[in-house]
Order: sequence, then structure tokens, then C-alpha cells
Amino acid sequence: MAEPTSNPTSRSILIIGAGELGMPVLRNVALRARDVEGSTVSVLLRAGSVGSTDPGKQRDLAEIRSLGIDIVEGDLVKNSIDELASLFAVHDTVIGCTGIAAGIETPMKVAKAALQAKVRRYFPWQFGVDFEVIGRGSPQDIFDSQLDVRELLRAQDETEWVIISTGMFMNYLFDAGSGMVDPANSTVNALGSLDTAVTVTTPEDIGVLTAEILFSEPRIRNEIVFLAGDTVTYGELANILEDVLQRPFERVEWTVPFLLDQLASNPTDMTSKYRAVFAQGRGVAWDKDETFNARRGIAVTDVRTWIGENLADRRRGD
Repeated sequence: MAEPTSNPTSRSILIIGAGELGMPVLRNVALRARDVEGSTVSVLLRAGSVGSTDPGKQRDLAEIRSLGIDIVEGDLVKNSIDELASLFAVHDTVIGCTGIAAGIETPMKVAKAALQAKVRRYFPWQFGVDFEVIGRGSPQDIFDSQLDVRELLRAQDETEWVIISTGMFMNYLFDAGSGMVDPANSTVNALGSLDTAVTVTTPEDIGVLTAEILFSEPRIRNEIVFLAGDTVTYGELANILEDVLQRPFERVEWTVPFLLDQLASNPTDMTSKYRAVFAQGRGVAWDKDETFNARRGIAVTDVRTWIGENLADRRRGD
């Protein structure tokens, strides 16, 4: 069992998952941990991932091992709370980086396991929007489960917690599946209106900043920490795209009623749920100047830079 919270410096750190966010967090936490005497970093992975022959997973596993990170086998879905607690209990800090793919019940299951294990510090998977401003009963029902986790953590005082709010992953803004930016057809589909704002941060920057928050002195505890790579309206986004790519972009407004109608016709579709929430414009954007990275003077990737680095070769739409 982990020691009591009288000495909560993170030294035995378990990171759950090695996906889009997990890998940047693992890289940066492992790097920072080298300067903290006695620190170790482990990652919880499913047995199927550890034994996978997929070239991408093999590359990630090779990198994980090269960083000196120990691999712990476990499954957030198949393992019980007791089993997860047993895995967590030999670590003083647990950081969740698995996203929502494991299901709506998983955030609470993992939080209960962390509390049962009496880990000193817990960073739940809440790398996203401001759920409390959005409130309960939003079009994205999984947000209610995240509020349940917050209530659980606040109701106890044995385990310190830190929640990191990052906004949307910046690359998702330009992902074909999201529908917000269509570079091939030079179109921006604004969720809500062109004046609706969104905060976005790259997974790579989240990894850097998570490590900074983890090892910050004086330590950060029982706090929601806000990050931002950029905060822009969809109208500003279209202007930036035109300026960087040197071609006009059509602006289309997907209104809240339009998106709610889409969701009603396909009520289980995750993308439709997210679009409807972001279109409402509550809790999905905040002032970059007031964020942790801005106050600490930590450089991050903004939207203009991301477009220049990732879309500049599509200036002619090819």
C-alpha cells in the first residue's frame, strides 16, 4: 500500500495508457523524473498491446523500454476495482491517459480503484473541457460521468487530485472525422456560429505541461489546472487558414438546432454529441493569458503554427 499523503512528492509514477496522449506524457514525465532522486515511471498496458505485432505498437513499446519505463499489464475493462487497486497500490501517483474508448463507466471505476489503493496523487482522465461550466445533461452524456468523478474526489481527503483541462486536441480541429475544417474543399464548418470560440492544445504540449504540473514546486494539489495552445473563434480560424495557405476558405455555420437535429437522428453517435456540445459554446474555451502555460511562460504551439507545419503543403488543395 502507498504511504500516507504526508510525503506526497511523486516518485513512483504509473501512467495508464500509451496512445495519442499517453506517449507524449510518458516521454516528458520520464525525462523530468531523471532529475528527481528515487523516481520511477511505469505504464499500464493491456496484455494484447504488450504482445501486439502491429508495427506502430512495436515502435511505441521499443521507445517505452528505451526510456527506462516499466510495463505493467492490466485492463481497465476486464480487471475489477480490487484488481486495479492492487496494481495501483505500489505507486504513489497514477495518471490516466486512456481517453473514453474504454466506456462511460470506466472513469469512475478507475477513480474508485485509485482511492481504494490510497495513492497519494491521482490525475484522472479529464484532459478536455470545463465540465462544470457545461453542466449536467449536456448532449455528451459522458461529461456527466466526469462530473461524478470530480464529486467523488472532492468528497475525500486521503488522495490528492489534479485535473488538467486542455480543451480540444488541436489536431482534432483539422481531422476529417470532426468535420470542422475541410482543407481539401477549403471550408470551415463553424460549430454554433463563426463567433463561437474553442480552446485547443496539441497532445505534445499537453505531455510537456503535464510533466511540469506533476513536478511543480510548491506542488499542485486538489486543483483544476487550465492549459491552452490557443483559443480562437471559428471565424478567426478561417482567417488564419486563408492567411497561411494563401487561398480563400468558405465559411459555413452549423447552428445548434441543426446539430441537435443531427444528434436526434443518430443519438449514439459520439461525433454528433461532441459537435452539439461545442456548438453551444459553454465551457469549451477560456482566455489563454490566464492559463498555467502562459503564467509560467512556457512556449506552446498555436493554431497558426500548427497549420503552417501540417497543412502548408496543401496550399493548392492537393
